Amino acid sequence: MAGAAAGSRGRPQRVNMQEHMAIDVSPGPIRPIHLISDYFPHFYPFAKHTLSAPDPHPAVIPAIRSAPRQRADPEPEGDSDDSTALGALEFTLLFDADNSALHCTAHRAKGLKPPASGSVDTYVKANLLPGASKASQLRTRTVRGTRGPVWEETLTYHGFTRQDAGRKTLRLCVCEDPRLRRRRGAPPLGELRVPLRKLVPNRARSFDVCLEKRKLTKRPESLDTARGMCLYEEEETEAAGDERGRILLSLCYSSRQGGLLVGVLRCAHLAPMDANGYSDPFVRLFLHPNVGKRRKYKTSVRKKTLNPEFNEEFFYAGPREELAQKTLLVSVWDYDLGTADDFIGGVRLSSHASGERQRHWCECLGRSDCRLELWHPLDGAPPQLSD
Repeated sequence: MAGAAAGSRGRPQRVNMQEHMAIDVSPGPIRPIHLISDYFPHFYPFAKHTLSAPDPHPAVIPAIRSAPRQRADPEPEGDSDDSTALGALEFTLLFDADNSALHCTAHRAKGLKPPASGSVDTYVKANLLPGASKASQLRTRTVRGTRGPVWEETLTYHGFTRQDAGRKTLRLCVCEDPRLRRRRGAPPLGELRVPLRKLVPNRARSFDVCLEKRKLTKRPESLDTARGMCLYEEEETEAAGDERGRILLSLCYSSRQGGLLVGVLRCAHLAPMDANGYSDPFVRLFLHPNVGKRRKYKTSVRKKTLNPEFNEEFFYAGPREELAQKTLLVSVWDYDLGTADDFIGGVRLSSHASGERQRHWCECLGRSDCRLELWHPLDGAPPQLSD
């Protein structure tokens, strides 16, 4: 054995596969493999096809060892390359619990990736998820000609309650101006999502978050799959419940006028009733029973909006004790020319109601010359009241 080992020092020793595997897996201290290609070399047309153990002092085939190895560029994992190149957005969120409002201030964007069209005219679009897209969609003005736009603009969601903060997510998208797009269906330059349950009421919080690609979900098979319909849609639909919207009402019993002042201030997140995704809302008021007196009122119509602002006030005469036995019905409708109006939602205030509706009605009639404002969610079932 010693003579055979001495005779093989001058030339590479040939090792068959069985001996090679026995050497690699034999018990003993684990030594790191310096280069796996020494045991499994690449195929070279001018090299001998031999399987040999690595030589610590390589002296043969210098051309192969000295030739530089060409390494392919590593492929990006997932969207890491795109997410780092899309830029970042600076913004501030403030949940005003006293006024039931969410304020989102868009400050600036940094390092935006220019679109294919070469345009850098951008704006910020905000949505509350889950929920109807157009009902909760707000946007800033367009800043033109820069990859680092500065907006310093505040978007406000009215009627935002603590329950909304616990279950909703704010999505912010940096978009190209639609009037300058070559493709109407072009995706936004980047988006981000913030769970609103992390916000502390009445305390502003600043963010500086990297933008990501838009997330799409596959359409349910139950939907119409006509030719030309997109197979993917954004996560914007209400996942649980049928939300009809909410209305902000003010109640005040005027001792000087001797009656009840009802203010219809605004509505938020109304359900779309028209084919264009919007509604033409107006509000009807009905005091029951109110025999011999004016009991019905109607606001003006606000065209093509899901967040109308009315700021209209109406008066119902009568003593406080008599009004306490009555019911105020407030309903929101979609105006349709030539056809019947569509019911959107309603709310009933009386001493026999429950929760916030009863408290709002009783506290108003229990005080004089004190205006109380409160948001009320709308019911989807039309009320049935008889005279």
